[in-house]
Amino acid sequence: MPQRSLVSLSTAVLAAIAVSVLAACGKQAPPPEPDRYVRTLVLTPQSAGQQREFAAEVRARVESRLSFRVPGKILERKVDLGSVVKPGQTLARIDSSDLVLAQEAAKASVLAARVNRDQLGADYKRYIDLHKQGFISAAELDRRDAAFKAAQAQYESARAQSDVQRNQAQYSSLVADAAGVVTGIDAEPGMVVAAGTPVVRVANDGPRDIVFSVSEDQVALVRAAAARPGGLKVRLWTDTKAEPQPIKLRELAAAADPVTRTFLVKAELNDQNVRLGQTATVILTGAPSDNSIKLPLSAVMESQGKSAVLLLDPKTMTVNPKPVTVVGAEGNELVVQGLTPGLEVVTAGGHVLNAGQKVKRFRPPGTPTEAQSPAQSPASVAPAVAASR
Repeated sequence: MPQRSLVSLSTAVLAAIAVSVLAACGKQAPPPEPDRYVRTLVLTPQSAGQQREFAAEVRARVESRLSFRVPGKILERKVDLGSVVKPGQTLARIDSSDLVLAQEAAKASVLAARVNRDQLGADYKRYIDLHKQGFISAAELDRRDAAFKAAQAQYESARAQSDVQRNQAQYSSLVADAAGVVTGIDAEPGMVVAAGTPVVRVANDGPRDIVFSVSEDQVALVRAAAARPGGLKVRLWTDTKAEPQPIKLRELAAAADPVTRTFLVKAELNDQNVRLGQTATVILTGAPSDNSIKLPLSAVMESQGKSAVLLLDPKTMTVNPKPVTVVGAEGNELVVQGLTPGLEVVTAGGHVLNAGQKVKRFRPPGTPTEAQSPAQSPASVAPAVAASR
């Protein structure tokens, strides 16, 4: 055989061997994917329904800004912040020198008007006798009668003006109208205040209110919660172990505050033993029909431009995305709609998963095995919830 034919045969054999080796390599199965562990949360009926919390303050139902009814210079303030006052107690005084002088002038005017009236009255009686004797005409008697009546009216006017000046002199003392507690001081001794300028704020004893503010988008939720029994509850910060007590909506502002753009809400508090100014938490619970559930931030992801969560199928142990609607946020949790109790949601580890991928539940040491699903074993629900948080 010629040498050229041997070289061609060798080349063909080597090419065939290379092709067979490559074909054999192409038939090898890809390596198995590593096990993915995820944390899950089983949705319960207790997690359904919206629940919001608002910081609130205990205030008196009636809080008055007391002021002087006359202008003057403040000489003395007899109460301080937090002082307990009684009805009729003097809270402050202003300089009454000018008021006393005006009162004396009014008394002098009354005396002058009375003397003038008495003089014209005596003259009128004498003119009556003269008229009977025919010495004066009826027209002259009528003029004397009119003069006496005018003097009588001037006397009544002077006496009324004197009473006004007497009252003005008494207004130099600021007096409490009802029992309560001083909650604010708006003026100090030495200041010259006009009539009606607030000086002292007093919270009257009596009913207490829980006052808090809500944004515009939550006004309807407050109204809906107030219409349901137990929809609005309050818990004082000092009573952390006590159960929240229900409150009744009393007033909801019709217009937003011009500065904060929030709506002021006042609710009636039955317990009158609480101290004014205490801080409280108002709990607003939505209706179960709201179909709203709170989830950790890590449970919500974006899928095809929409918010979604990964649901775990306990039978096949695969995950699949489920679109949801985010309706709000509460701290580190999101309020979403589109889920129902009983579903198992991936709360951690979902960002590296694909649709239909098999996973395993993350179990801390000492928890039930993978064979027990949360739906089959109620005891396994608590670890899953705790791990997700």
